[in-house]
This record gives sequence, C-alpha cells and structure tokens, in this order.
Amino acid sequence: MSELKTLWKNLGIRQSVIDQCRMPLCTEPDEVTPIGEDVFGRPQFATSLTSVRWQLMRTAAETAGINLQVVSAYRTIEYQCTLWQAKLDRGDSIEEILKVNAVPGFSEHHTGRALDLTTPEFEPLSEHFEESAAFAWLSQHAREYDFVMSYSRDNPYGLIYEPWHWCCQSG
Repeated sequence: MSELKTLWKNLGIRQSVIDQCRMPLCTEPDEVTPIGEDVFGRPQFATSLTSVRWQLMRTAAETAGINLQVVSAYRTIEYQCTLWQAKLDRGDSIEEILKVNAVPGFSEHHTGRALDLTTPEFEPLSEHFEESAAFAWLSQHAREYDFVMSYSRDNPYGLIYEPWHWCCQSG
C-alpha cells in the first residue's frame, strides 16, 4: 500500500481523492495469458479464465455475424500511472482525469478481467459503440459468458458512460 501511496503522491493525487474514491481497490493477478492483439496490433493479456470466456464469447459473436475486437485488456498499475501522467502533462486537471480514468490501483483493468471492446467501423472507446450491432449483441449475450458492462450511465463510481468496457465476473 505504501508503494501505491507513493505513486499517487508522484501524480499529485491527494489522500482526500483516494478517500472519496467509490471504486474498489483492484489487485493485479499473479499471471496473465496472451489473448491476441488489439485493434492497434499490440499484444493483450488477461487472466486464464477471462481468456477462455473471451474466446467463447468472441466465437459465439462471430457465429452471429458480430466481429468483436479488443481495444485494451490487462493494464498494470504502473501503466495506469503513465496514462495519468500523459494527461497531466497535456494540462488536464485531476478532476477531469477522474471522469475518464480510474486512479491507479482502482482500475478493473489491473485485475486482468476487464476488456475494452469495439467493432469495425466504430471508433475505439467511443460512446457511439452503443449504436453498434456488437453492443446490442453484448447487451443480450455477454452475461452468458460471465461478462458485464461495468460503467453504465450514472454509474455509482462517477466515471463516464463506457459502453465498451466489459468485465468478466469470474477468475
């Protein structure tokens, strides 16, 4: 925990921000497994069980004519810090960043169970994803594969609506 506190301090995140955080603290898994490349050609990783469930869900979606693509998966706490630092460097305030990025240590991506998804012809990480056939399919079938959309409109965490962010509830 002291390492996290140092990271927060280095980013200028005050303890009061941490105290007011409504998201649970997330721990990194002991190991992750490759799940293929994301839409940008970068290798992505998830927990073993998430990987299995993702492959099953993606195959079922393909059978239904839906092409699901990964935008982002497992993210270390250190990587989350680099995302924050880049936004701070461009002049974003901590309050602005909190609307779109979890505080390092509180992101579901740290667990290896979260996937940001898209489909061809839709810009990654865009609210317009909710207008896609892929989103409609996920809304109807993702629970069959143990995935849920974490950040619905007016979610209790105070994050923006993220129709692309889906988290495996097991393993």
